Amino acid sequence: MPKPRPAEQVEPVEQDEAALILSARRDPEAFARLYDRYIQPVYRYLYSRAGSADDAEELTAQTFLAALESLPRYDHRGYFSAWLFSIARHKAVDFFRRREALPLEEAEEVSSGVDLPGEAARGEQIRELARLIGTLEDGERELIRLHFTAGLTFAEMASILGKKEDAVKKSVYRLLERLHGRMEKP
Repeated sequence: MPKPRPAEQVEPVEQDEAALILSARRDPEAFARLYDRYIQPVYRYLYSRAGSADDAEELTAQTFLAALESLPRYDHRGYFSAWLFSIARHKAVDFFRRREALPLEEAEEVSSGVDLPGEAARGEQIRELARLIGTLEDGERELIRLHFTAGLTFAEMASILGKKEDAVKKSVYRLLERLHGRMEKP
């Protein structure tokens, strides 16, 4: 997996993103700070879509290359992360045209670094949840990937999906309630 630079070279999270973007437009080497900030969530998201480390690394590299090339045309009015994840989604769509995606449950097991099915008590629940997630429509699975795998906020998700933040939030909560209800049924 692509690795960010050592911590002493990574900008604090509180740093003004607009200033980072402006700096990266003037000096492509300054783009590294944006890369460091977003490499992990973009990689996790693409891994959950592609299913292999090699494919996720390739898609992540393609995403950041496309972002760097398009940065002069980027208009910072919302969330940089939403713009970046839109690029990642397009790269994943292109990937899907060539291959089938890994089921979400397998991606979650690998990306978490923990052998969850090996935990006896939780293993069955996780398998059942993974099965239920597998029955969801593509758009519903995408909500789960964007929020839980990529760690995006509802506002960022809304920007990517072209929806209102409240609508995305309600969709996620309703989806979680539906999954929870199905988990409790015998």
